[in-house]
Amino acid sequence: MIGAGYVGLVSGVCFADFGHEVVCVDTDAKKIDALKNGRMPIFEPGLDALAEANVRDGRLSFSTDLAPAVASADAVFIAVGTPSRRGDGFADLSYVYAAAREIALAVDGFTVVVTKSTVPVGTGDEVERIIREVNPQADVAVVSNPEFLREGAAIEDFKRPDRIVVGIEDERARPVMGEVYRPLYLNQAPILYTTRRTSELIKYAANSFLAMKITFINEIADLCEKVNANVQEVARGIGLDNRIGSKFLHAGPGYGGSCFPKDTLALVKTAQDYDRPLRLIETTVAVNDRRKRAMGRKVIAACGGDVRGKVIGVLGLAFKPNTDDMRDSPAITIIQTLKDAGAIVRGYDPEAMENARDVIEGMSFSSGPYECAEGADGLVVVTEWNQFRALDLTRLKSVMKSPLIVDLRNVYRRDEMSRHGFQYVSVGRPGDDLI
Repeated sequence: MIGAGYVGLVSGVCFADFGHEVVCVDTDAKKIDALKNGRMPIFEPGLDALAEANVRDGRLSFSTDLAPAVASADAVFIAVGTPSRRGDGFADLSYVYAAAREIALAVDGFTVVVTKSTVPVGTGDEVERIIREVNPQADVAVVSNPEFLREGAAIEDFKRPDRIVVGIEDERARPVMGEVYRPLYLNQAPILYTTRRTSELIKYAANSFLAMKITFINEIADLCEKVNANVQEVARGIGLDNRIGSKFLHAGPGYGGSCFPKDTLALVKTAQDYDRPLRLIETTVAVNDRRKRAMGRKVIAACGGDVRGKVIGVLGLAFKPNTDDMRDSPAITIIQTLKDAGAIVRGYDPEAMENARDVIEGMSFSSGPYECAEGADGLVVVTEWNQFRALDLTRLKSVMKSPLIVDLRNVYRRDEMSRHGFQYVSVGRPGDDLI
């Protein structure tokens, strides 16, 4: 497994738990040393215990030395990062291509090279070309096998997937990939074999559709505020239709994380390159970008239109609960908007505090939710961690300067908040027309 980041580490640990022998390789020596000592570089529920068990049983190891790991492998997975490239938004494939060059020099005998990283259509073709250019004698089959993991539920998703997508051009890869995923046959997880380019596009199409679904319900929430309707009831009413489904119909401050922002942008750029622009996805990207700052303005409006010198507490910094991932988190833009307006911002997150310090400047960090609310003129719920769903509202009100809650995840009920004496603002529910 080349790359011990989120995808590579979760995949490697789970493959080891299937009974395979796995070596996770990464160029970051500090990360590898930490992994060898049982310290995970990311927060993912259950990952540390699962890794420890498989290391103990001799199926999982970590290394900075790619060559011996590749030489002894039946399948080599490329799971390195593909961030948005600065300047143009295209997926940065430099890490993928660098891995392909190193693999080419190290393969010994027939080897299946699997692209697990999220890559644009045609990347597998280029990976194969690079390998054959670097080592014309390399006997490889290059495969696309995208991941569909949700951060915070990645182990469950890996072990009980809705589907496994495998894109092949060389039929010799089929039995190898079938053996890799054989333990999942018991769960009757369907393996969809496609062409390599089709597989690459499936990943981008899936993420872009989900991002579009989130953006759709967020725009409906804005309309609900104007017409005095309830977006949660609208979402339930349409989600009960099996053709639509209820997942990803939760109004909030916009999507973030490691996948949706960069993958929607990469798909837009790919479509433009082929002169087939995807207008719906282009609009999804634009609307989501605007929404994050709009949520900051919503907080300002709830504070009477002026937050200069006021203390605002922010509960939740990660882009979603059960992760410490700060990449493109709505909290970053919301906090910046509040700071631009002169607010004094403090924040708290159960897991993302360390990562947040690297990306958010000019704010203080609290040790808990009540400390975050101490003396605050307003409190904003940005990430719906479970511990924020059952706060002691009496205690919360007693420590705040002004009892104002802006709930951007619709965690609480308005009648409950009113009963405890709070001014309460949520998203897309009656009484929320403040912008």
